[in-house]
Amino acid sequence: MVKLIASIASLLVVLALANVAQADSLKSSQFSVVQELKIQKNDEIKVTNKLQDDDLLTCNIKSNAAFSGWPDMKAPCINSMRKQIQKEIFASTQYLAMAAHFATDTVNRPGFAEHFIKAAKEEREHGAKLVEYLSMRGQLTDTVNNLIKVPTVDVSKWTGLSALEAAFKLETEVTNSIRALIKTCEGTAKNGEDNDYHLVDYLTGVYLEEQLTGQRDLAGKITTLEKMMDSHGELGEFLFDKNL
Repeated sequence: MVKLIASIASLLVVLALANVAQADSLKSSQFSVVQELKIQKNDEIKVTNKLQDDDLLTCNIKSNAAFSGWPDMKAPCINSMRKQIQKEIFASTQYLAMAAHFATDTVNRPGFAEHFIKAAKEEREHGAKLVEYLSMRGQLTDTVNNLIKVPTVDVSKWTGLSALEAAFKLETEVTNSIRALIKTCEGTAKNGEDNDYHLVDYLTGVYLEEQLTGQRDLAGKITTLEKMMDSHGELGEFLFDKNL
């Protein structure tokens, strides 16, 4: 009987020691896993910092030597083109803000909202066309940093008339900017060596035509709305919105 009890006691001691060893092994394994996760996390942080330090919007692919004489646009013209792209994006965002204002339930002018949605789309397309043109001329193989920035726009509580007047002013600014861009790209050399004939023709024949037509359309809308409001007050704006 004593021997049996001694055997059982010995067995219990062995099992206890085995459990302790297993627990130590488990703790060691868990510690190794935690350490491995920390190492992976540190590696991820290093990679992230490396990516942030690098200019992700810079093309590092070596250009073919045969292309060396291809990008022939002058720096002043390129810089002005980039500024014009930003102006188009600003106008698009501003029109979106106007559309959102007139689409709210407290204003509820669906005609004005739709008008400014279309205007925003047109300005965005103008900016995209200029980006495509720079790409076609081989001017987006270096960097696109600061090509498009998120602008801060006005969020005033517009009336229909004040919104159209603000849009007319904005279109005038864009038109004047295009004219300045054309003048810059025409160059200053008397022999015309720095005159970018193709771009000047493109801007004059396409962009100025749309800008001037759009300004005339806005001027007509402003005049009509003013007359309707003089005759009918706020009801004039309501009726104008229905036919916009």
